[in-house]
Amino acid sequence: MRADRIFAYGASAGLIGDLVLGDPRRGHPVAAFGRAAGAVESLLWRDHRGWGAAHTLVCAGGAAGAAALASRAVRRSPAAAVALTAAATWAVVGGTSLGREARAVGSALEAGDIEVARERLPHLCGRDPQSLDAQQIARAVVESVAENTSDAVVGALVWGAVGGVPGLVAFRAINTLDAMVGHKSPKYRRYGWASARLDDVAGWPGARLTAALTAVAAVSGGDPRGAVRAWRADAAKHPSPNAGPVEAAFAGALGVRLGGTLSYAGRVEHRPVLNAAGRPVGVPDIERAARLSRRVGALALVTAVAGRLAFGALRRAAGTEGIRTGKGRA
Repeated sequence: MRADRIFAYGASAGLIGDLVLGDPRRGHPVAAFGRAAGAVESLLWRDHRGWGAAHTLVCAGGAAGAAALASRAVRRSPAAAVALTAAATWAVVGGTSLGREARAVGSALEAGDIEVARERLPHLCGRDPQSLDAQQIARAVVESVAENTSDAVVGALVWGAVGGVPGLVAFRAINTLDAMVGHKSPKYRRYGWASARLDDVAGWPGARLTAALTAVAAVSGGDPRGAVRAWRADAAKHPSPNAGPVEAAFAGALGVRLGGTLSYAGRVEHRPVLNAAGRPVGVPDIERAARLSRRVGALALVTAVAGRLAFGALRRAAGTEGIRTGKGRA
């Protein structure tokens, strides 16, 4: 079976598996990678960029290498190759869990139980929940859903289409390392620099595709023109090169304002407002964001599979033309 079809069947099965099963409560492969990366950090940590780069190379390179070996081991069996791709896709995407956690916070806010909402918020993002009121928590959830639609779904599918199982695994490893050490706390400002920069590079195509697909998905529930307008006007204002496009597009699609003052690990940040013409985020917007994220994920699968199949067809056509040209010259 051709590699493009293996990806098409495997990625589709893996995303369906995520929709049906979600993430396991225990024993998740990404959690196992996180524990291994933490062990490597305990051995290598120094307040130095070089040691941080070594940590990134060992962890992300090791994960990608293991995935490449697994792919090589099953290359003679199409069924095993599809199963491996499906398992890897299920392991690295997290759209169902993202929606589940967002809705859990939303349900707590709807019930007026802000303390439960504060307890659940760290499952989605690293903000300090105790200082947030209900509206600020709702805004944090919508922003997290937007950013993680790219990180936990679209970006993984993009790199899966490009690099198969190693691409899927490498992207998720890089993204996980960024979440672990890629922030600007005193401990990780230098050590996490390489992980953060590599995540910026790896996440660049997925973030732009997410923003574009958000505008498309908004056709069936939202403001597609608003998504494009906010993306073009406000994405560059965000301090993150990849969160900016997706958060701005979500803000425009939902007709809300995102950004502003927030707090991470005791550090207060004043970020530019995205889609300033929009209204403040309300609790019902959490459900709207979760549904928009689901539609974007489905469109991302279609786009990734179509792109991989089209690339394979072009390669085969080029190879056939080359053979014909060679025969003609002979």
